[in-house]
Amino acid sequence: MSPTLLPRRRIGSSDLEVSQLSLGSWHTFDRMDFADAVAMVRHALDQGVNLFDVGVYGMPGMPPVFTDVLWGAIMRAVGVPRADYLASVKLWIEGFGAEGFAPQLENAFLRTGLEHADLVILGDLRRDDVRLEDLVGDLAALTEAGLIRAWGVNNWSASNVRALRRIAAEQGVPGPQIAQLKYSLARRSIPDGEPFAELFADGFAMQASDVLEGGILAGRTAPEREIGRDPGGIRDAIVATVPALTRLADELGTTCAQLAVAFTLTHPANVTTLVGASRLEQVRQNIGALELLRRVGAEELRALAESFWADRDAVDPEGP
Repeated sequence: MSPTLLPRRRIGSSDLEVSQLSLGSWHTFDRMDFADAVAMVRHALDQGVNLFDVGVYGMPGMPPVFTDVLWGAIMRAVGVPRADYLASVKLWIEGFGAEGFAPQLENAFLRTGLEHADLVILGDLRRDDVRLEDLVGDLAALTEAGLIRAWGVNNWSASNVRALRRIAAEQGVPGPQIAQLKYSLARRSIPDGEPFAELFADGFAMQASDVLEGGILAGRTAPEREIGRDPGGIRDAIVATVPALTRLADELGTTCAQLAVAFTLTHPANVTTLVGASRLEQVRQNIGALELLRRVGAEELRALAESFWADRDAVDPEGP
């Protein structure tokens, strides 16, 4: 591998240092030619990307999804040593039962070829019959067993994150280190709000996700694939901003995608921005966002982006 080009930041108080950009797998590798995917991942690694987000996706009654299996095969084809990258694995609260998360983790390892996860991210909390104490205790056991190194959550409320951290402190075990949050030019109210600001001030970290709104903020206003949920019902409002966003990108000598990715890097608590890519050129564009940030500056970029904030007053800053 060539010398690291992307800066790295530490996830909370863990020992994990992650690249400012991380590569996701949802609806990506299963839409690519295998050789193209290998070339894309090899390029990302050569540029310093060291965090890869994988999950066992798919819903009951829907066709099976194999993007995580493909990712494992891609990493083997690239030939990258396991010590040279970090794997972040999704765990689903819906599947948490008497045996805890262990069955999910074992299945993820079977599908990807991993033997441990550097980071696990708990999916959205949509159940009210799960005790947070049980989650914390189970994750502590997985950490003690060497199966995971750190953990975090995906789109949880600030109050639930605080509860997890309090419970972990009381139990004397590692608590959540990071929240994967929707954060973009359009969706800012939760990561920029006061409830999470208090957590960030205490060393808690963020991973920005859904940063292109399924491609809409890259200028593709009619996505052909499934994209994430629409908290606040603002997607039409986001689409309406694309012409102005395109004009601003032109004025800055960049692309909408680079502008959108660069914006997320201005948040001081964001240690890594999760991007999806199904073409090598998209990875190059995403990495180029760091140069845009250096050229324009974080303060100026945030000022220019103010008018694209679509979920202001549309969602509760506390989170779901």
